[in-house]
Amino acid sequence: MPEGHTLRRLADDLSHAFAGRLVQVGSPQGRFAADAAVIDGSRLVGADSAGKHLFVEFEHEHIVHIHLGLIGAFDVHTDVAVVPLPVGQVRLRIVSADLSAYADLRGAIQCELIGASRRDQVIAKLGPDPLRRDADPDRAWRRIKASHRPIGDLLMDQAVLAGVGNVYRAEVLFRHRIHPLRPGNSLRVSQWQGIWDDLVVLMGEGVVSGRIDTVAPAHTPEAMGREPRRDDHGGEVYVYRRTDAPCLVCGTPVRTGVLVGRNTFWCPRCQPPFRSRAVKSS
Repeated sequence: MPEGHTLRRLADDLSHAFAGRLVQVGSPQGRFAADAAVIDGSRLVGADSAGKHLFVEFEHEHIVHIHLGLIGAFDVHTDVAVVPLPVGQVRLRIVSADLSAYADLRGAIQCELIGASRRDQVIAKLGPDPLRRDADPDRAWRRIKASHRPIGDLLMDQAVLAGVGNVYRAEVLFRHRIHPLRPGNSLRVSQWQGIWDDLVVLMGEGVVSGRIDTVAPAHTPEAMGREPRRDDHGGEVYVYRRTDAPCLVCGTPVRTGVLVGRNTFWCPRCQPPFRSRAVKSS
């Protein structure tokens, strides 16, 4: 599932391509046809994201609320000579009035036309997003310090912290030497602040680069003389999907286990165990 930096980058791309412009809106697949007809021919105001939610705003406070889910994709094309016929199951298509840009949405689990009040309700249910300027990290901390749930679980709970997925979860915990099973209420506020500040930087860099890179300069392929990571998620990481590979810092084999239905990854030496019963190691 795309993590928060992907949605933020997508919002920026949509705003760059269409903000302030009249657009044609359609639903070649047909599932969004009635709502598309409401905003067809109107002006696109801009796009924004909160966690893993995308909001594309049109004039008259019409907002398309999108959640990509596991397989969704929203492809934005600019400076095109010709807008091609849609390919595949295109649920939503946006085309600039001058036919120089278009965007196709496929595979999203959610695509609905809502108003400003409903958008605000969706955002209010989310935890703070490290990529939003209005984020208040203390909201997340109040939930974390009061919970006995593992910090690796809490970081993935979108009601606690919005936008963080499996990659950022594993990597930020490694960078701060915290075991994923450590109870949230055992963390110090300074540890939480360090995690938050790190996520702000890492996810912000992900918006710019379009990939997740978490390793320090001393641990890059060039610095270590190793092969670059080859994975469909891209980027250089410490532990994510590196099961049994040597830790880039200490050489200990990386471990993996299941935490609340999702794989999690850690180095048993760099991240000493706090409690280990809730995870099944492999």
